Amino acid sequence: MKTKYSHAKREQYGRLLASLLCDQHFGARPTATLDGPAVLRFTPIRQVNLFVLQQLLGKWTAEMAKLRSSYFDFEDADVRQALTQFMNILSRRIKLSRPVFEPLLAQAIADTLAGTLAPSETFTQKLLGEATTYTPEQLREGLRYLDLNKPLFEAFLDALPAGQEQERDYLLSRFRLHEEAAAATLQPVAEVLEQFNVLLPLSEKDLLEEDAPAVAAPAAPTPPAAPTPPVAAAPTLPPTPATAPKPEPAPVATAPTAPNRPTPTPEALTKARRPLAEVAAGSAVPLYEKLKAEQPAAPSLSETLRQERSAATLADKAPRVESLREAISINQRFSFINELFNGENMEYHTVIQHLDTLPDASTAKRYVTENLQAQYGWVRKEEHINKLLKLIDRKFSL
Repeated sequence: MKTKYSHAKREQYGRLLASLLCDQHFGARPTATLDGPAVLRFTPIRQVNLFVLQQLLGKWTAEMAKLRSSYFDFEDADVRQALTQFMNILSRRIKLSRPVFEPLLAQAIADTLAGTLAPSETFTQKLLGEATTYTPEQLREGLRYLDLNKPLFEAFLDALPAGQEQERDYLLSRFRLHEEAAAATLQPVAEVLEQFNVLLPLSEKDLLEEDAPAVAAPAAPTPPAAPTPPVAAAPTLPPTPATAPKPEPAPVATAPTAPNRPTPTPEALTKARRPLAEVAAGSAVPLYEKLKAEQPAAPSLSETLRQERSAATLADKAPRVESLREAISINQRFSFINELFNGENMEYHTVIQHLDTLPDASTAKRYVTENLQAQYGWVRKEEHINKLLKLIDRKFSL
């Protein structure tokens, strides 16, 4: 069965990593901008940078299309030449601020992960467009934005009849066969994911669909069998004659369930209870993984301790951790964005930046409990609000 990867998890990781990288680049210079060469160097993963530029091309083409009008002849040779020159000049004047760049970066990261796990998705999204038929020459236009597994796509296009139009569905089905045949030549998934892991922890398991609960379901019959050992506890009562009539049915009930168990001594009963704990632990693993995947924002113990150590040493490192922006871990940030700011990344950054400008803890906490709580309608968000208030206390405690 083909491995299933989660689209939502790719998108989530893309947003997290984009936020982290933008914090590193724009943190000290929030009004800075990026030009084309800077975009190409922004991450150490070239495919991510190329996909950002490809998105820019799409937006750039859409903007140029707005210039067309029924009042003018846009097919005239002079007009076409002038427009081409204008587009070339504009392409050398890229200027991206964080609010417009970060969403492009997040999408490029998710698209790169998609191409790593399933190259056919890259073929569909990056080479095929909205048209119904294509020639190999038209498809080659998208090759300049591919770096990951590029030989795979080049070999496929080389095998197509030159100048001949092919149906979209036919091309996609044929590419999937080509991908399967060339699987051994693909760049290993682990190798690509390691490049991301260096920037922000990531493994292939983190991107899998949540099938773990379904797989763990057959283990469900085990727990009902485990409670039977307490029934076997009846033989430990023979020293009490008064209860002798009651244990008589016990051998009938327990004989089929524990044929291989030792004589029910206290030591044996202690061992009999052990499988129950092991079964409970085994069944808890899928649930933990499920919760971990669904609630990635929950801070780990190491992150919590790191925040506390940051607060304890704030006096020694005032320039680095005296702001809330730097004190909040990436997982905590994602939690705040989702739970308190309706998933709006820029609103979160605006609020945190404003809190950092307030003069004292009481003013900042009043702004949270009065202004923000009313503005965002926070209901049953006490856990996240309290975490934010504690961070405020740490910021102003020195």
